[in-house]
Amino acid sequence: MDIPGFGQHEQALKFRALRNQVLSSNIANADTPNYKARDLDFADALKGARQDTISLKRTSDLHKQAWGTTQDGARTLYRVPTQPTLDGNTVEMDVEQAAFAENALQYRATLAFLDSRIRGLRYALKGGD
Repeated sequence: MDIPGFGQHEQALKFRALRNQVLSSNIANADTPNYKARDLDFADALKGARQDTISLKRTSDLHKQAWGTTQDGARTLYRVPTQPTLDGNTVEMDVEQAAFAENALQYRATLAFLDSRIRGLRYALKGGD
């Protein structure tokens, strides 16, 4: 649901939060043998959220999620490592930490934008107080 005046920022917050979960899962599994690092294609997820497409819908929490998708329909992709390890783990901590920091910064920027919009609406509703 898009709230008028906020554009895609509502969806952007949702997908940034999902991406933080995926990236933190990668960091948490950095020492797990055969763990494959994943990431969320933010631009693709946001574009898909704006289109009316037919997708699987979970009507119960007991239903399984479609493989490779989040609950909101965003696709998770496997990250291609630059230096694969012998145990099959593809998590590269420097890449994951940089992606996590960048995503967190963009999340805060979106929150700041929404905050300024809400303050503007409050100001207009109160009559300039």
